[in-house]
Amino acid sequence: MSEGRMPPSGGAWAGGSEGLEKTALALGIVPLTDCAPLVVAHEKGFFARHGLNVRLSREASWATIRDKVALGALDGAQMLAAMPLAATLDVGGAQPDMLTAFSMDLNGNAITVSTALYARMCEADAAAMTQPATTGQALRKVIEADRAAGRPPMSFAMVFPVSTHNYQLRYWMAAAGIDPQRDVRLVVIPPPHMVANLEAGVIDGYCVGEPWNQRAVERGVGQVLVTSYELWNNGPEKVLGVSRRWAETHPNTHRALVRALIEAAQWLDAVDNRAEVVALLSARHYLNAPPQVVGQSMTGTWRYGRDSAPVSMPDFNVFYRYAATFPWRSHAVWLLTQMVRWGQLDPGVAYREVAEAVYRCEVYRAAAAELGVSVPATDYKTEGAHGGPWSLPTPGGSIDMGADRFFDGMHFDPAQPAAYLADLATAAPGARSAR
Repeated sequence: MSEGRMPPSGGAWAGGSEGLEKTALALGIVPLTDCAPLVVAHEKGFFARHGLNVRLSREASWATIRDKVALGALDGAQMLAAMPLAATLDVGGAQPDMLTAFSMDLNGNAITVSTALYARMCEADAAAMTQPATTGQALRKVIEADRAAGRPPMSFAMVFPVSTHNYQLRYWMAAAGIDPQRDVRLVVIPPPHMVANLEAGVIDGYCVGEPWNQRAVERGVGQVLVTSYELWNNGPEKVLGVSRRWAETHPNTHRALVRALIEAAQWLDAVDNRAEVVALLSARHYLNAPPQVVGQSMTGTWRYGRDSAPVSMPDFNVFYRYAATFPWRSHAVWLLTQMVRWGQLDPGVAYREVAEAVYRCEVYRAAAAELGVSVPATDYKTEGAHGGPWSLPTPGGSIDMGADRFFDGMHFDPAQPAAYLADLATAAPGARSAR
C-alpha cells in the first residue's frame, strides 16, 4: 500500500491476515451516502490494513441485501438498523438470525413531497409550513380536504417495511394526527427509484436517505419538508449486518471488519476529508449522482427546495462523532417499540433479550480495545433529554455527545418500552396502530 493511501491509525494495531478465518470478503451496499464507511474502508485501504481483501457489491434493494446475506452470497452488508432484529424475529417471513456489532451512522434521511403537494400544503396551513417539525399539520388538512371531496388516499413511499424511514414517516404523520394505517397509502420503493416515481406522479412523497432527497430538489420535482435529524437529533440509521452463523464461524474476521470500519468512520468525520468522500461516492459504480448533489448533505449544507438558500446542517451525516459507531442496545429497543407500535411485532416481545442477542456490543468493544479507542461503559442510554452537547463518562475519560431530542418532546427510557408506547399513544390519539 502506498504512503498516500495509508490511513491514520486510531491505535497501535498492525494490519495482517494472521488468525483471520477468511480474508476475501464480499460486502453489499445500497447506493446511498451512508454506505460511505464501507466505500472509504475499501478505497482508502482500511480493509487492507487489517488483512482483508474486500469486494463491494452494489445491490438494487434492501430485500436483495437481506436475501444475499441470508444465503451466504454476501459475507455481510450495509443494513437498515432494524433489519438484523427483524430477521432474528422472523418479521416478514422465516429468515436466518442476523446480528450487528457496528453502527454505520446517525441521521441521513428526509421526507420529501412533490412540488404540487407542497403548494397545496402551503395553501392549507401557511403557518405550519414555516417550521419543518410542524409540516405534518398542513398535510393533515390536505388529507382532510381530499377525504371530504371523495378523493383516494395519497401514496407515500419508504424503502423497506422495517426501515427507520418507515418509522420516521409514520411517527411524523402520527404526531400531526394522521393515521398512516388509514389516511394514506404506504408503498415500498428502492431508494434509487424514488425520484422517478415522484416525478411521474406515482407517489406524492417519500422518506429516503441521500442523495435522493437533494436529487429531487435539484431536478425541481420535490420539496423537502423535514430531515430525520430534525425528527430525532442523532437517531440511528444503518449498521453492518452479518448472519449469526457467519459471525460464529469467523469471529476474528468479524472483529477485523469492525476495526477497519471504526478507522474509516474516524477518517470520514474529519471535515477536511469530506470533499474527497463526495468525489468517491459520486462515482458511477457507487451512487452515480452529481457531486454537487451528493455534497449537499456530506459537506454540512442542505436545501429544502430548489429556490431556497442552502442552510448549515453539519450533523446531517454523522459517522464517528457522538459514539456513532457503537451498536447501542437502547437503539435496538427503540426500533422494537416501533415494530410493536405499527403491528409488526407482538407487544410481549422480550425487548432486552432480543437487543442483547442481536446488537453485539462485546464484539465492538473487543475491536475498539485493539485500536485503543474509548467506548461507552454501558449498552443502554436514554433518549430525548439533551437539546445540545453533553458528555458521556467512560473508563478512559469521556466521549463528547450530541443532542438527542425528539421533535415532539418525547423521552425514551429503554428500561420502560411499554410506558414509552403508552405515552406515544396518548400524545397521538388520532393515529391508531395496526393492532
